[in-house]
Amino acid sequence: MVRVDGGLPVEIQRSGERFADVGGLSLCFESFGDPTDETVLLVMGLGLSMLYWREEFCIELAGRGFHVVRFDNRDVGRSSAVSGPGISGWQFLRRRARPVYTLGDMADDAAGLLDAIAVGSAHVVGVSLGSFIAQEVAIRHPERTRSLVSIMGRPGDGRTGRVARRLIPLFLRPAPRTPDGAVEDLVRAFRRIGSAGRTEADDADVRELTRQSMQRETANGSGRQLAAAVGERDRTGDLQGLEVPALVMHGEKDRVILPSGGVATAAAIPGAELLLVPGMGHDLARWVWPELLAGIERTARRASHRL
Repeated sequence: MVRVDGGLPVEIQRSGERFADVGGLSLCFESFGDPTDETVLLVMGLGLSMLYWREEFCIELAGRGFHVVRFDNRDVGRSSAVSGPGISGWQFLRRRARPVYTLGDMADDAAGLLDAIAVGSAHVVGVSLGSFIAQEVAIRHPERTRSLVSIMGRPGDGRTGRVARRLIPLFLRPAPRTPDGAVEDLVRAFRRIGSAGRTEADDADVRELTRQSMQRETANGSGRQLAAAVGERDRTGDLQGLEVPALVMHGEKDRVILPSGGVATAAAIPGAELLLVPGMGHDLARWVWPELLAGIERTARRASHRL
């Protein structure tokens, strides 16, 4: 694990998994890189642990001169579970969720984690549900947000970025009863929603990550997270007031959050860069990494030039 600095290899530091007390919750996190470098906070999507921010991705980002922090959102992985109901199929179809907590609460978790690890501000990067949370971090905690990267997101206006109708059953299907069934179920899901050119190697990658996640899982509240997403507020007006560099990245092949969500998000944020990627679906396929890594770095450098 090295980065190149001035032509010389430099070892990438890695913290290993740790825990932080945040607002009565315990959040599991891990960091890569030099803590004195600018921090990039990675926020994962619905029901997925921080492991889905692949280790190699985090190392590559740290190698570009960043302190990279990934973490398990509440109700996922090794972070605290929250009690209460999730969402019914009826509520999902009618977008009438009664969430136990809100996206704002999850954004406060992220900001609280920065407090717990003594980081004043960060470049906030979120994917899918994580992009909703990242937007809320920038809105609710502008002093903590150096830049914003929203991937596969939407502004919550209820019109843009909606789920393609034929994918709705994917969110309403019963959970598999066995661990192996759960693994293969997720593989099949990513085949349906993923980027063009998926291979057996991509399937193997999902299987390995899913098994690793299940082995360390102490919380699985994806139903409550989904309720928070369905019950999201319209962030458009608040996004229009942001004063940070922003990149909005969206796959042209995304059917879970239609590309109109990314277009609307970029239109709302003053000066935001919009990057629509042909062939990209609702996943972080490895072939997308170079463009995403470059985009995170480019957006962070824009923030540095403003200081």
